[in-house]
Amino acid sequence: MRRIRVRSSSLAAVGYDEAGRLLEVEYRNGAVYQYFAVPPAVHLALMAAPSLGRHMNAYVKPVFRCRRVRAASA
Repeated sequence: MRRIRVRSSSLAAVGYDEAGRLLEVEYRNGAVYQYFAVPPAVHLALMAAPSLGRHMNAYVKPVFRCRRVRAASA
């Protein structure tokens, strides 16, 4: 999935597949996670948030099932 670089102290890039409702997040530590069944409005709200990290922690991580695609860099 193509990810877009973002300005954030905790996130490096964000990708979204609207058809599959799949949100993919690359963190600054190198880890990549996919979040499932994420509505387009949630993706748009994340991208518009003043703090992407806080938004992830409040509105994405506790709500949507996820899987780790790549572990954090050593």
